[in-house]
Amino acid sequence: MEELITRVAQNVGVDPALAEKAIGMMLGFLQREAADGPIAKMIDSIPGASELVAQYNGEGTTGGGGLLGGLLNAVGAGGGVMALGQQLMSEGLGMGQIASLAKETIAFAKEKVGADVVDEVVASVPGLSQFV
Repeated sequence: MEELITRVAQNVGVDPALAEKAIGMMLGFLQREAADGPIAKMIDSIPGASELVAQYNGEGTTGGGGLLGGLLNAVGAGGGVMALGQQLMSEGLGMGQIASLAKETIAFAKEKVGADVVDEVVASVPGLSQFV
């Protein structure tokens, strides 16, 4: 996991602590939203990913914070990718950094588990493909 955290921190331009939290939030989102089989395989293939998901799973990773996230939760929408984006922005990331985070994390996952599995994960989450 340190390899991915370092890679994201350097390529996205954030400190390692924020990179770690953002990766944990993103993987937690994928674990909740993606097809069970492929995402389990993907997370299991990234050393330390399960622990990182568990660490950040409860920190505002379901449905979003702020007004938009609250409204989406109130109507049962959950927010999906947009709610994740809002959560990451509330942590201080800009849209360009969020896109870079997604691209780096997905590229790293492809290196570890293969493109077929990761592409299946991405395809199973509505709206995710536009960010990766």
